[in-house]
Amino acid sequence: MVGGRSLGRRFGWLWTSYAVSTLGTWLAFDAFPLIAILVLHAGTTQVSLLAAAGPAVGAVLALSLGPWVESRPKRPVMIAMDLVRFAALTSVPVAFALGGLTFPQLLVVSVVAGAAGIAFTAAGGACLKEIVPPQDLLPANGRFESTTWTATMLGPPLGGAAIAAFGPVVTVTANAVSHLLSAAGIRAMGGPQPRPAPAGPRKRLRAADLFEGWRHILNDPVLRPLFLNTALVGGLIMATSPLLAVLMLGPLGFAPWQYGLAFAAPCVGGLIGSRLAPRLVERFGRHRVMLTAGALRACWLPWLAFTGPGASGLVLVMAVEFGLITCMGVFNPVLATCRLERTPADRAARTLLAWSVSAKAAIAALTALWGLLAVLTGPRVAIAIAGVLAMATPLLLPRAVPAERSEVSGGPRGGR
Repeated sequence: MVGGRSLGRRFGWLWTSYAVSTLGTWLAFDAFPLIAILVLHAGTTQVSLLAAAGPAVGAVLALSLGPWVESRPKRPVMIAMDLVRFAALTSVPVAFALGGLTFPQLLVVSVVAGAAGIAFTAAGGACLKEIVPPQDLLPANGRFESTTWTATMLGPPLGGAAIAAFGPVVTVTANAVSHLLSAAGIRAMGGPQPRPAPAGPRKRLRAADLFEGWRHILNDPVLRPLFLNTALVGGLIMATSPLLAVLMLGPLGFAPWQYGLAFAAPCVGGLIGSRLAPRLVERFGRHRVMLTAGALRACWLPWLAFTGPGASGLVLVMAVEFGLITCMGVFNPVLATCRLERTPADRAARTLLAWSVSAKAAIAALTALWGLLAVLTGPRVAIAIAGVLAMATPLLLPRAVPAERSEVSGGPRGGR
């Protein structure tokens, strides 16, 4: 289960497709706000609208796609979502070249690409459950996690260099091409495509179908606390990000390259954690690893409130981020495996979609709330409050997992 052995040709193509599209996404990190500012001369209000409304509306739109994704073979859905993202993103450089790029177009593309990305991720998780046996889900998720952190570490610096050399639209073009290549890789997977079981005589979509993912999560004694824990932890971490940027680039006087380094270099911890996860689970058991890594990842945030100027402050931020990301690198693939094992195949896509939409909503809400808090208290105090709350989140982790034998084999609920 551990080590670098192959998980099969089909997984290899799925992993390659994920790597290409994830790198493309991180190459284009913050490309839309840069285009809005540098090309369209947008103001603060428009840039904020683009950053917040695009992903939020995209998440709501993706929610309506859940039953449609669930009722179809997953690979054609993934290919379709990749092609939708390719077409939407390609419209930006085409409009720019023709001199017709507008802010509403950027907003629409952001919404469409966001919704397609969420639907793709939901279908991709269900597809992974179909092509990988239960005992290999953890190493598979570990490889996806290591790929995510590699792209996070390399993408923004490379994208920044490309923008400096060729202008802000080039990374959007690269991102569009990455989704086209991803679609080609998924098509190359081959093999059978399991068709979802018929839903019975009822064919019309009910409003309740849209919420089936949340119903499954909240009725499961393990997924429910994990869901609440991850939403709160992720929201608090992301809520402090803009506050730390204001603190470091403002009063503390760090240069932009130092700020970028402080968050890029620690991503190595994600690679380390994701590589360690299968070995730790094999030795200590999945629940113990998930509980320990989940608790440890909540202990780092308060230290960011003590960030000072100069080299010592930079080292502190890098050390805190390294510890946090390493713990996340261990926790995330174990969580993803547990979530797939405890979700029946006929609800996998809607469950993953509900989880993703909720995470984005929590981040948006807490980021806005902490922005207001920082106005009242200052960024350092607001970061400290977020850190103290984060330290309480391990109370939301499940204390016991029924059917302990499912830790390695996937158990009765991990089958397909």
